[in-house]
Amino acid sequence: MKFNKLSQLFLVSTIGLILATYLSACNLVTIDFVFVAASGGTTAGSTGQIYTYAADAESGALREGAPTVPSGGSSPVAMAVNSLYTDLYVANQSNASVVHFAIASNGVLTQKDTITTTTTPVSLAVNPAGTYLYVITGTTSATLTEYALSSGTIGSASAQTALTVPGYGGDTIIPTGVSVLANGDSVYVTAYDKSAYNPGGSTSSNANPGWVFGFEIGSSGGLTATTGSPYEAGVKPSAITSDPTNRFVYVTDFASNELIGYTIRSAGALDFLVNGPFKTGNEPTSLVIDPRGIYIYLSNSLDSTVSAYTIALPTGTPSAVVSTTGSQLNATDTQPVSIVVEPSLGRFVYTANHLGNSVSGFRLNPNTGALQTAQATPYPTGESPTAIVAVPHGNHAIQTVTP
Repeated sequence: MKFNKLSQLFLVSTIGLILATYLSACNLVTIDFVFVAASGGTTAGSTGQIYTYAADAESGALREGAPTVPSGGSSPVAMAVNSLYTDLYVANQSNASVVHFAIASNGVLTQKDTITTTTTPVSLAVNPAGTYLYVITGTTSATLTEYALSSGTIGSASAQTALTVPGYGGDTIIPTGVSVLANGDSVYVTAYDKSAYNPGGSTSSNANPGWVFGFEIGSSGGLTATTGSPYEAGVKPSAITSDPTNRFVYVTDFASNELIGYTIRSAGALDFLVNGPFKTGNEPTSLVIDPRGIYIYLSNSLDSTVSAYTIALPTGTPSAVVSTTGSQLNATDTQPVSIVVEPSLGRFVYTANHLGNSVSGFRLNPNTGALQTAQATPYPTGESPTAIVAVPHGNHAIQTVTP
């Protein structure tokens, strides 16, 4: 059979494309491992699973990584990793457990030890030194418990405190999030007063609904309330984070569709940012600051979007990022409830989408903070994902800011 020149050119081009695709696939470089906790399912063991994905360094696309493992309980709702990225902790609501996994350099998770909490766990955080695990618990009351860690293993409770609003000791306080400062000096917890805010139900209190509780962490792990704690935090604070320079704390208000900012004063006390709060999408559920401390990203569960902000470093004021693509939506799959920025390059953002049964990925422009959808997003997960974290692949450095 003879080919004309056009046919020959087409054949050469096709072969080149196939070879390029093959070589690209062979040269995928994993920059991070992404772990997703999923709480839904109908088969045995399916109501608590952790899925592992490998993130491509060039595109941010996710592909299946190490085998899926049980969460060690059922209905996982939160995860946290230590600063060395060697240990993962998972909070399971249905059996009130916190489970410790070791993270291998290839992303494989191995279950180690488990503790049972007295009430339902809600959120977790590990201090930067990896010596304490902070667990907030409760569905009708709120408690912060500090557990000692030894080489990742969860030990006994070294401190514990009930969260109550002064003057309203009988109110029902519902905890929602916890964050430890990068210097390890203070820990903060968000909660709301259900006795004062109860859509569709009755209320019995005239207290402010939303709060942030602050505690200084002593050298031996003791917890002391910061001056002025608790601090008002809108109506229904849903998540909390702090910047890597220990200067600012940010809280999402699920009910008011706002981002609330605070300046950290001496001894961990908080003051409102003078020009806040700041508008978000509808029903923000989770937020994260990129490893360089320049940008804030938060998931809006009702809108199925991600909001992006730059941080004005002198003041901490967040300003909405103007997308270079002309789109301000940053659309995800349905109902994003957890968000993370990968730590190796700090250039990819991922959300766990509870109703979409998926992860959405974005490329982060490090110069502007703007987002673009990642290749082949969204990526399927198990049913009803609730939490997402990321750790660097063993052969890559991480983005850090020295306080």
